[in-house]
Amino acid sequence: MAEINPSMSLSNPHPANFNATQKTGLALVSLGVLATLFAWVNIGTVQPAIYLAVALIGYFGGGVIYSIGSYGSVPEGIKNNRAFFTSMSSRGAIAWMAGIIITLFYLFLYFKDYADKIVGGNSLGGLITMFDPISNLLRGKASDQWFVYGSFYTIAVLIMGFKFILKYRHSKYQILRTCSVMFFQLIFAWMLPGIMNNLYNYEPYWTYFFPLDYDALFPSNLSYLNSIGTLGQFTIFWGLILTFIATPVLTYFYGKRWYCSWVCGCGGLAETAGDPFRHLSDKSLKSWKIERWLIHSVLAAIIIITILLLVDVSTQGALLNDKTAGILAKGYGLIIGSIFSGVIGVGFYPLMGSRVWCRFGCPMAAYLGLIQRFKSRFRITTNGAQCISCGNCSTYCEMGIDVRWYAQRNQNIVRSSCVGCGICSAVCPRGVLKLENGPDNSKRTDIQMRTNDLVLYDDVNILSK
Repeated sequence: MAEINPSMSLSNPHPANFNATQKTGLALVSLGVLATLFAWVNIGTVQPAIYLAVALIGYFGGGVIYSIGSYGSVPEGIKNNRAFFTSMSSRGAIAWMAGIIITLFYLFLYFKDYADKIVGGNSLGGLITMFDPISNLLRGKASDQWFVYGSFYTIAVLIMGFKFILKYRHSKYQILRTCSVMFFQLIFAWMLPGIMNNLYNYEPYWTYFFPLDYDALFPSNLSYLNSIGTLGQFTIFWGLILTFIATPVLTYFYGKRWYCSWVCGCGGLAETAGDPFRHLSDKSLKSWKIERWLIHSVLAAIIIITILLLVDVSTQGALLNDKTAGILAKGYGLIIGSIFSGVIGVGFYPLMGSRVWCRFGCPMAAYLGLIQRFKSRFRITTNGAQCISCGNCSTYCEMGIDVRWYAQRNQNIVRSSCVGCGICSAVCPRGVLKLENGPDNSKRTDIQMRTNDLVLYDDVNILSK
C-alpha cells in the first residue's frame, strides 16, 4: 500500500513539500536576496565587491542546487506538479506579492529621477554601486541603473534557463533553443554592449531592431549614429538589413520562432523565468480579440510615428513643430517602451502569464506574425486521430492559443501569435503535435490543409501496415 502523506487533505490535495536539496538552494537564494537588499540600503561598511560576490554565489549556487533538487533525480518528462495549487503559480497571495515587488522594481528603474525626488537622494545608489566591480571590468566605467537592469535580467535568464533545461531535458528542441536565448542574452545583450562601450563609448544592441527598437529610425537617433562614424553607420545598415530583408526571409522559412523563441531577450526571459506561469495565459475568444486589436495598433502606431518624424525632418519641420514631435516620440517611449513592455510586461508574469508583452503589445511580434500567418512555411501539424483531448497543449500555451481546438479537428495550426516554442508538442502525451516547415501557408486554404493532413494520415496508415 502506498504511504499516505500526513499533510495531504481535501483542502490541500497537493502539499508543496520541499526536499533537503531544494531547501538548501532556497536558503542560498535567500542569502543572495539579503545581500542585494543590504547593498541597496547601504547597510554597514562592507565593500561592494563583497556584497556582489555573496549575491552572485547565492543566486547562481542556490538556483542550480534548487533546480537539481527539483528535477535532477526524477525521470525525464514534463513535471508541472502543483502548478494549479501553489500560491506562486496559481495567482495566490505570494503571486500577488511577487507581482507587486517586480512592478515596483521596474518603476524604480524606469522612473529613477522621480523616485530620487521622492526619497530625497539616489534611490538606487547602493544597488548601483554593488555592480561597480563588474561594470568597471567590462565597460571601463562605473555602473548605472541600466547596467543593473541588464545584469539582473541576464542572471535571471541564465539561472532559470538551467532550470528549464533540466525540466525539459527529454526534448532536444527545448534544450537547443534555451541554450540559444541564454547565449544571445549573455553575449549579445549584456557582454558585447559593455565591451563596445569600453572600446568605442557606444553600446550597440544588435539583436534589437525596428520595430521592437522603436527609436531605431527616429531622425534624432539616425543623426547620432551618423555622428559617431563607421560603427554607427554599420548599426544603421545592420538594423535595416534585419528589419527589411532578414526578418521576412527567415520568417518565411522558419516562422517567427527564429526570433521570438531563439534570439529575443524578452522571449528569453518569458521562456525561462516565466515558465512557471505559462498556464496563466487567457485562452478565451475575448482575449484573442483584444490581442489582435491591441498588438496591431501598437505596430501601426510606431510605423505612423516614425514616418511622421522622418517626413517632418525632410520638410525641415513643416509638418510638425518641435513640441509635437517630442510628444510623439517620448509618448510612445513612455507608454509602450517603458510601462507596457517593462512594468506590465514582466511585473504581471505571476498574474497574467509570461507573454503579456509579446502577446498584446510587441510590434516586432506583430510584424513577424503577419508574415507567419500569410507567407510562411512554418506550421504545427496535428494528428487528430491520436488526440485524447487532455488539454495539456492548450493549458500550457503561453500565447493563449486553444491548441486542442485545432487538434480535435485535425487542422494545422497557422496562427500569427504562435512563437513556435514547442511546449504544446512537448507536453502532449500522444505525440499529436509536430513543428514543421511545409508548403507556403498563403497557397493553402483551410480545406486544402485538412485534406492534405487526412491524405498524409492515410498514407502513414498504409505504410504502417
